[in-house]
Amino acid sequence: MAVLNRHYRRYDFEGDLEKALNRVDFFRIFHTMALRHGFEHFGVLQLANEHETSLLAGRLVLHDLPAGLADAYDKRHRLNDSALFKSFYKSTIPTVWRASDAAQNGSAEGADFLDQIGFDMALAVPVHSVAGTRYVVLFLGDGEDIGRREHFEICYEANCTFDYFYRQVLANKAGMGLTPRETEILRWISYGKTASEIALIVSVSEHTVNSHTATILKKLDVVNRTQMVAKAIREQIIQ
Repeated sequence: MAVLNRHYRRYDFEGDLEKALNRVDFFRIFHTMALRHGFEHFGVLQLANEHETSLLAGRLVLHDLPAGLADAYDKRHRLNDSALFKSFYKSTIPTVWRASDAAQNGSAEGADFLDQIGFDMALAVPVHSVAGTRYVVLFLGDGEDIGRREHFEICYEANCTFDYFYRQVLANKAGMGLTPRETEILRWISYGKTASEIALIVSVSEHTVNSHTATILKKLDVVNRTQMVAKAIREQIIQ
């Protein structure tokens, strides 16, 4: 992959980024980065509208969390209610969260995210794509607090790695394999149109619209129209 900007400061992991081609490669890089800085796990979350209901499992685009942890969290808690989640819409400064801080400060609603997820510390590094879509690289663990130099290093590494990850992987899945006609039908569905109304608009039979809808559901790996539209917006297939 061609490097778009050779003026950024390059460090030891540049070679790994140059060779990274797929999710597995970037999984390995993020995972190694987390361990090197004393964390146990990482997660890359895509942000949506602040007031849109967000499930942790649905926001993760890449992670190494224990199997079932995100789904178990979503069954009992709301990511939107956590102070961690709310902080993403107040500032783009990387933040360090510790369970001990919440206990000492007596913070109220949402401050117990770390207790709920089962870790003692989290580092949140806000990042964004060249298209402006906002993400957060989240590191989780039970280790000691990180120092200033380590904080700067992991934030810089997370930004660089995410930039490569987005351009090499996330940007390449735009459209999720939908045909122009399927995208058109998806857009009308997002406007609240019924199958019969869409059939009249695009001049096909209602059966054809339903067939396209079934294909879209399968390609987006969702089970109903609501999830289909939500994922299409999140993946920027439609606006």
